[in-house]
Amino acid sequence: MNKATLLKIACIHFAFCAATAIAAPAQVLTTLHSFTGYPREGAGPDSALARGSDGNFYGTTGGGGDNCAPVGCGTIFKMTPGGTETTLYSFCAGYPESCTDGHDPYGTLAQAADGDFYGITSSGGTGADNAGTVFKITPSGTLTTLYSFCTQSNCTDGRYPSAMVQGRDGNFYGTTSSGGSSNCTDGCGTIFKITPSGSLTTLYRFCSQSQGNCPDGYNAWGLMQATDGNFYGATGHGGAGNHCSDLGCGTIFKINPSGAFTTLYSFCIQTGCPDGESPNGELLQADDGNFYGTTADGGANDVGDCAEFGCGTVFKITPSGTLTTLYSFCSENNCADGWTPTAGLVQATDGNFYGTTYAGGISAYCNGCGTLFKITPSGTLTTLYNFCSRSGCTDGQQPDAGLLLAPGGNFYGSTIDGGTSNDGTVFRFTVLRECSVCANVE
Repeated sequence: MNKATLLKIACIHFAFCAATAIAAPAQVLTTLHSFTGYPREGAGPDSALARGSDGNFYGTTGGGGDNCAPVGCGTIFKMTPGGTETTLYSFCAGYPESCTDGHDPYGTLAQAADGDFYGITSSGGTGADNAGTVFKITPSGTLTTLYSFCTQSNCTDGRYPSAMVQGRDGNFYGTTSSGGSSNCTDGCGTIFKITPSGSLTTLYRFCSQSQGNCPDGYNAWGLMQATDGNFYGATGHGGAGNHCSDLGCGTIFKINPSGAFTTLYSFCIQTGCPDGESPNGELLQADDGNFYGTTADGGANDVGDCAEFGCGTVFKITPSGTLTTLYSFCSENNCADGWTPTAGLVQATDGNFYGTTYAGGISAYCNGCGTLFKITPSGTLTTLYNFCSRSGCTDGQQPDAGLLLAPGGNFYGSTIDGGTSNDGTVFRFTVLRECSVCANVE
């Protein structure tokens, strides 16, 4: 093969184009790691990765690790961009006597200015009901439990945290899925602030506006801080929508750092829930100032395996609360476009949004194992990858977490199942642009 031919091949793979005529992008998914589970390492990664200041990726698994036979209580891991995995910590270190350090970690880790990572466990700790913890961990694996939930009477401080994000003031803000208000059987959840040293303040208790219907929502899932300084998030239940179950269909809300709360939108206010129901994952504020997100259920289509609740949507909502449904999943035959998106979106430098669906898609090896998709701000969706495209689902199946866009333009993510041991995977997804005429690049 001569030098000119090699240069053309290099051009195709690294997108150095001398002409404006560009063919359709090609996509490559690389499985970086297949988890092996208890007792060797983690299993079932179900939260987005965080990129550390050292260039490595840090994440959590809900299962696996050295403790809690036979499935494990979860881990924190580090992974190099090339896929070398190191288990930094296995939860429930006191097992079987206690899990005071927590178990079942959940949510994306946040690296603070001190270099340590902060996160939550959805269970365990020293509070009543094994209600979960907030922790910090050094990049080398030393873990400190900062707070255990349900240490206040009647769990007014909340139980079972579901997400946490660092605010611009250096404190962390998060949600719990229950506890707080007594208007629900187990409490309706809270929004909290916690300092890096572990001092917790409850900012809001859901279902505090009305007993029963909870027009302000309950069971919150994650926060993000917008350019206006307020935090925006979603609840999976409650709200004023009454065309789904008696649990309510979910809401979008905002809250300021002092605790002033506003419900912006209630899902399923239309018959048949074409606007979606049960929003999942954190919202994304795009470069147009609007927020974009997904609902796991509802939408204009209710066919096949998602006939009972609807197949999910992608939506846009303005800061003042005007919602537009951009896409309803299962719009293609046999749900080839996927269904049930369970995570939020990321916006790439091309202005488009990228995300995953937990189910659906086309696979010769399973009945819809999830997809990776692109959607334009106007709502045109393209399926980029169908999981379980390889025999044995060694490329993974059921992506349950959001994507991370790393410097260089590659996406990194995880699947909760599949891989060589069926304990989940971490993958890298690359969009390669092919060009019709390429410059000779030395």
